[in-house]
Amino acid sequence: MASELITEDRTRHSAKKSVGIIRHLNLGTAVIVGALLAVTVNRIATKLIIEGDETWRRHDQIVMATMLAWFIGFMIGIGALVGPTRWFFGKDLNHDEAMFLAGKDMGIKRYFRYTTDHKVVGIQYLILTIALFFIGGVLAMLIRTNLGHESGGLIPPQVYNSIVGFHGLIMIIATIIMITGPFGNFILPIMIGARDMAFPRLNALSFWLLISILPILAATIALGGIPMGWSGYNPLADQGPLGVDSYIFTIVIFAISSAVAGANITTTAMKMRARGMNWSRTPLFVFGTVASVALALPAFPVFMLSQVMSAMDRAFGANFFNPEFGGSAWLYENLFWIMGHPEVYVILIPAVVAIMEITPVFARKPLFSFNMAIVGIFGIVGLSIFVWAHHMYISGWAPLLNGPFMLTTELISIPTGLLFLVILGTIWRGSVWTRLPMLSVYALLFNFIIGGVTGIFLSDVPEDAALHGSMFVTAHFHYTLMGAGLTGALGALAYWFPKMTGRMLDEKLGRISFWLVQIGFTVTFFGMFAVGLEGQPRRVEAYDIIFKNGNLISTMGAYTIFIGMLILLAAVITSWRNGEIAGSNPWGAQTLEWMTPTPVPLENFEVLPVVTTNPYQYGIKQETSS
Repeated sequence: MASELITEDRTRHSAKKSVGIIRHLNLGTAVIVGALLAVTVNRIATKLIIEGDETWRRHDQIVMATMLAWFIGFMIGIGALVGPTRWFFGKDLNHDEAMFLAGKDMGIKRYFRYTTDHKVVGIQYLILTIALFFIGGVLAMLIRTNLGHESGGLIPPQVYNSIVGFHGLIMIIATIIMITGPFGNFILPIMIGARDMAFPRLNALSFWLLISILPILAATIALGGIPMGWSGYNPLADQGPLGVDSYIFTIVIFAISSAVAGANITTTAMKMRARGMNWSRTPLFVFGTVASVALALPAFPVFMLSQVMSAMDRAFGANFFNPEFGGSAWLYENLFWIMGHPEVYVILIPAVVAIMEITPVFARKPLFSFNMAIVGIFGIVGLSIFVWAHHMYISGWAPLLNGPFMLTTELISIPTGLLFLVILGTIWRGSVWTRLPMLSVYALLFNFIIGGVTGIFLSDVPEDAALHGSMFVTAHFHYTLMGAGLTGALGALAYWFPKMTGRMLDEKLGRISFWLVQIGFTVTFFGMFAVGLEGQPRRVEAYDIIFKNGNLISTMGAYTIFIGMLILLAAVITSWRNGEIAGSNPWGAQTLEWMTPTPVPLENFEVLPVVTTNPYQYGIKQETSS
């Protein structure tokens, strides 16, 4: 017995030794190295950059150099460069190092390291998403509280604009990652019968790139904010405070993270599906996730390019967007909206396909027209590339193109309607089991149709001329991104929570949260529709007294949403800690992620599965084997 213990101790010591420097790197070392490098570069840059006539550009150069140093130092400290450096010198990671990176037998510590296990990355994304929504929600409450009275007064006008911009930026980032981050990482590889993502290190990289921008994003507040709003319009951004530099770096790093994650998810879905899982047997969640990242891969780099050009304008006077010196503000508008409208479907498509995974399970009925769903998904992807300029109807840019862009915008309602019909057709005459995930299906249908119909109004040029820049537009895009997108994400959370945590989400608290959020949402944004139709503009911290009642109603609704989301947060925390233990397949679903034990083993499957039927044949005997 003693000799066995000695042998085991020697084995552990040998493994630790073979792991080398990787075992010393974690979130703490990342923050320390990043901070030290940032302070060092800041001091050197301050001494080397001689003040010239345009001292404000010199300050931008110093701030950008400091942020770049923080980013590089953080990535070194977290261990992101260990693998590439070893590969460059012709010595890749050994088996012990690979297992250490996967977080094997590491417990909770693996969530604070550069861990390559896709399940760990999925949980990391889930916690990050919850944190971002909490911060964005607090900022939303500040905005609505200020708008509760016609004279404002709680927040000064310039600070108010920065809070609106900061809220918008945080919420856009949160909604983009809310499904593809947690569920695209944790669930998708298991759903297709794979043991991991195609590129595990890139998987970890995509997450830690996002973590590296959090201090940069927070610095926006200390550096004067982003008074030009989350869209960062130039040449206003060129005239903005140093907080705009934080905005620029946030967007650039986020675009890199999205590209890395998108390439990894696409490769995983294309190349690592289980034997027998042809495209007609591949779950819709996989199609939707791949479609969303396929949209993001070309769109987000365009936005990143606009921010690189904006940085050059601010730091070096390049004047890409300043008309006074030969630049073009319309160039920025086009670069932004080429990303800005496909981004809506980057958010929306994963939410809808998550709901399409839930619907057959709880309707206990085969999916209504798998092929129609595929046509709808890729119809949206194709048309969404050709609608961006409907955001510029009123700008005066290329007025002859208003008609064609109006047509493509209205046409996109057809493939969107197909997805709507697939969900309705699946529910129709089904044996519906109304649990918490199914409630999200109903809510998405209700919110989706309101967001879609109001979008058709705004796609019409004369109607948009009347409503553009009003609170009506704010209500519309919240119904689309939050009413449909976030509702789908909440349904996905309730559905996959047992598989990700091993426990059931508290049904009672979940239902209370659901009704508070949905009722509050309807009250909030119907109030905004009302004042928008009456002519209240967006982005103002005080307004005419005729809009008082609508804004007061919206503020009351917003508080209801916030209380409901806090209850949901309490449900997640309490259920995760001591909720009811979940079985491997508590819903009786037929996709592969429910065929694994809970908690899911490190490599997911002992023996890789073989798929012989599609996953939506409820009432028909399945022949999936392992």
